[in-house]
Amino acid sequence: MTAGAKSLGDVEALTADVAPAARAALGLGGRLPDTTAPDTLAKLDPFEARAMLHRAVRLAARRKAIDHDGLPAGIVSMDGKATAIDAWDDKFAQKQTHSAGKGAHGVLRTVTSCLISSSACPAIDAYPIPPATNEMGIFPKALDALLLAYGSLDLVRIVLYDAGACGKANGAYTCSKGLHYMFRLNENQPTLYAEAQRLLGKKPITEAAHTSVHARDGGAWKRHVFVSEELAGWLDWEHLKTVVRVVSERFDSAGNRVSVEDHYYISSLPAARFLPEQWNLLIRRRWAVENECHHTFDAAFGEDEHPWFTASPVGALVVVMLRRIAYTLMAFYRSVTLRSEATRVTPWRRLFQLFSNALIAATPEALAGLRTHRLTADPLS
Repeated sequence: MTAGAKSLGDVEALTADVAPAARAALGLGGRLPDTTAPDTLAKLDPFEARAMLHRAVRLAARRKAIDHDGLPAGIVSMDGKATAIDAWDDKFAQKQTHSAGKGAHGVLRTVTSCLISSSACPAIDAYPIPPATNEMGIFPKALDALLLAYGSLDLVRIVLYDAGACGKANGAYTCSKGLHYMFRLNENQPTLYAEAQRLLGKKPITEAAHTSVHARDGGAWKRHVFVSEELAGWLDWEHLKTVVRVVSERFDSAGNRVSVEDHYYISSLPAARFLPEQWNLLIRRRWAVENECHHTFDAAFGEDEHPWFTASPVGALVVVMLRRIAYTLMAFYRSVTLRSEATRVTPWRRLFQLFSNALIAATPEALAGLRTHRLTADPLS
């Protein structure tokens, strides 16, 4: 995956070219046939692969590779991701019938957790969503999993989620763990949403606490941020402290406004915890779980179009976990190891080529002292 393979056929071709030293380090006896790899994937435990992701992140934390860029440390954005496969079961893949006619397919769903306070925006967890529930229902378990994996590192302090997990119970559960939340608010919580609109919706943009301008697509975006504690403890949301309204205006190259969007967010944090411009940055950075993680999984790694393996929910979930490990290792390499500002934006295609070159040209001297790790469950994960 780090070498840019989009299928098991690509893996077979790559392993035929891997240098003898790298082949020995990886434990490969030779070329890995694309008929052999699926049998192996289907026998692995997805939770053991997930434990390897946790281990990689903890090792990065211990070597001081996790920074905090513009925001306090420990801010995690969570969001659901679904991938269609050709099988389903009662544990990992939800059966869905085709809307166009007969037949069905499986949908493999996970909750991605992205550490958005770090410049690397690593994926620090991918928690499976069982077929019988949804993002709202799985939120407490996904949060518990984060704390179990990283609680000793104090890596999780503030949790962000879109409206899919916005609920009073989830907010209370987050606070009960000594954490804070920030949820996107919309019609899923109609009473609270209507009250937020009543209090903040009619305020003119001239009264915004902060306004920022960002050039984009030949035009510009203006973001006007309103921060209020008028809804603190409203109704039975005892843990609610702050409501944030963001008005986003898009302008074309001629300066004409072409669209306007109005969004609301709620948080257990007091309004004074951040400056208005930091609230704005927090909300903008929330999208990193989509723009950095999910978009990269699909656009660079080809997850949706080339899931590698679709015949078994277990094997497909193992592939999902391995892809998150590959992304996170490469994200740390690009944003931390390479250091300079220019190299921190190295395109993914270039990164894939660098990793491919390393596998093909590796020498025994270059790999001397390299440690390998067995894929076994970590008791902390």
